[in-house]
Amino acid sequence: MCGRFALTATPEDVRALLGYLDRPNFPPRYNIAPTQPIATVRQAGAERRFHLVRWGLVPSWVKDPASFTLLINARAETAAQKPSFRTAMRHHRCLIPASGFYEWRRTPEGKQAYWIAPPDGGVIAFAGLWDTWSDPDGGEIDTAAILTVPANRTIGRIHHRMPAVLDPEDHAAWLSTGDVMARDAQALLKPAGEDDLVAVPVSDRVNKVANDDAGLQTCIEERAGDVHGPGGDETGGEDTGGEGTVGSGAPAKTRKTGTGRARQTDPDQFDLF
Repeated sequence: MCGRFALTATPEDVRALLGYLDRPNFPPRYNIAPTQPIATVRQAGAERRFHLVRWGLVPSWVKDPASFTLLINARAETAAQKPSFRTAMRHHRCLIPASGFYEWRRTPEGKQAYWIAPPDGGVIAFAGLWDTWSDPDGGEIDTAAILTVPANRTIGRIHHRMPAVLDPEDHAAWLSTGDVMARDAQALLKPAGEDDLVAVPVSDRVNKVANDDAGLQTCIEERAGDVHGPGGDETGGEDTGGEGTVGSGAPAKTRKTGTGRARQTDPDQFDLF
C-alpha cells in the first residue's frame, strides 16, 4: 500500500511532465500523510487542470464522513467493482505527482523504513481517483485515493503492494474518462519496471508526521532480515488507512474522530508505527 509519499520537485518540473494549464507555486514536501492536501491533475475538456485535494477519498454518497473509513488506497484489481471506487473509476480519474514514496519492512529490530524513488530522481505520477463530497449546508470537499498494484520483485522484498505508477505515454488515456472505459483504464495499472525504482533504507524519523525535511531520505544502514516477511501480515481487500496510522502489522482498531465519536476502521486497516 502507500501510506506516505513525497513531492519535492519544482513546480516547473511537475508541470513539464503533467502538462496542466495552471501555474501553482508549492513548496517541497518530504513527508505527505493521509488527510493532508495533495496535488492532483484532472482532465477538463481539452485541458488539464491542477487541483489540491485531501488525501483520503470520501465517496459522494457518504452521509457522515465521521463514521466512514478513510480510503487512502484502492486496489487496482477491484476498484472498478467496489462501491466506494467504481464511479470514480468511470468518471473521476486523476494523476497524483510524486517524487517517490515510503514503505516499511518488518525486521527483528523493528520496522525498517525505505525511501523508494526513480534512481535518477525526477517526477512520477501515481494513478489516482477523486470525488467530491457535499455537506447539507452546501460546502464541498474534494478527496482522493491512490491506486495500488502487486509489487514488482524489487519492492516485493519490502511489501507485497505498491502504488500504480503510470507510464507518461498512458497519462492521457488514464485521464480520458469520456473516451476510455474503466476496464480499459484498469489495464494501464501495472507494477513499475524492475529498474524504474530503487529502495534505500532510511531512518524512522519518517514515522512522525511533523518531520518534513530532506534528511528523511538519507540512506542509513539497513536492519536485519524479515520477521513475518515483506509487508507484515496484511490481509486482502481494499487498501485503507487513517491519519498517521496506515500500514501493516496490527489488528484493526477503533479510532476517535474529530467529532468525539468512534469511527470503526476497515478490517484491512493496520497500524504502521
